[in-house]
Amino acid sequence: MTDNAAKTETRWAEKKGSWLTYRPDIKVLDCTVRDGGLMNNSHFEDDFVKAVYQACVDAGIDYMEIGYKGDKSIYLPQDYGKWKHCTEEDVRRIVGDNPTDLKISAMADAERTDYHVDILPKEQSVFDMYRVATYIHQIPTAVDMIKDIHDKGYEATVNLMAISVVQERELDEALDILSKTEVEVIYLVDSYGSLYSEDIQPLTRKYLQYAEATGKKVGIHTHNNQQLAYANTIEALIMGASYLDATLGGLGRGAGNCPTELLIGFLKNPKFRLRPLLQCLQQYVMPLREKILWGYDIPYMLTGQLNMHPRAAMACMDGEHRADYVKFYDEIIEEE
Repeated sequence: MTDNAAKTETRWAEKKGSWLTYRPDIKVLDCTVRDGGLMNNSHFEDDFVKAVYQACVDAGIDYMEIGYKGDKSIYLPQDYGKWKHCTEEDVRRIVGDNPTDLKISAMADAERTDYHVDILPKEQSVFDMYRVATYIHQIPTAVDMIKDIHDKGYEATVNLMAISVVQERELDEALDILSKTEVEVIYLVDSYGSLYSEDIQPLTRKYLQYAEATGKKVGIHTHNNQQLAYANTIEALIMGASYLDATLGGLGRGAGNCPTELLIGFLKNPKFRLRPLLQCLQQYVMPLREKILWGYDIPYMLTGQLNMHPRAAMACMDGEHRADYVKFYDEIIEEE
């Protein structure tokens, strides 16, 4: 065997699947309402949320993230829609007792969630899972949140944010700590939409190394600043990630996310059905483009390429000079 052939064989041996592979361990989580809520302060009408819920049920999606469990003293109810707080009353108005196979999830931000009070014991709740979102400096809080969520009877996962600006030593230490908690899934998160496939491959291997040593799974959550959200999700899947985040029409913060309909079209699991997603897209998601501007655009591309938080691009897109790409580029280069 030649050196090149040996390298090719080794590379494919590292992969857990391909476009021909059906893997029953794959779980799809639709976070349309949660991530999309970052574009309208979670002001979605009930009929929209019900439509997404029903589409997820009918399409065979595994989890639906219905919003945030935000602290009301931080996210004032008069400024944010109900899906920023996800009370039991509001969620049950949408899903009832949820007599389906779809599991209901919410995101709980470290240091922005009154989790001891607002997250009820599982026997009092329609929720199945909480996802803790944490930056590297918030991990002590995240560890306590994970334990609280687990002890209350829920599935617990963790999204480690903005890893593209985290030093490798710190990332190793964080993964070591998180892999020893009660968490079930550790998510690789491309918060800035700055990662390429050559980043996703070694990062997924690293996450799997820590996760599998303690019986955990690895998930992937991507943003589409460089039109790589879908491709990077598939890359992580092939490398062995099994929990995949997506949103209908890519609806999400800034440049948006991996589109659920693209992902479902790719997966080979016969339980997934595309038509219900297309129906929801046609009737509810795409009409939102008249009110909310999301998806790939040049300002998001620029912050992604520069490995910057997209807040500056979001402000640009909301301003009167949104098409003045040169002006925006000069401004953010100056900040660098």
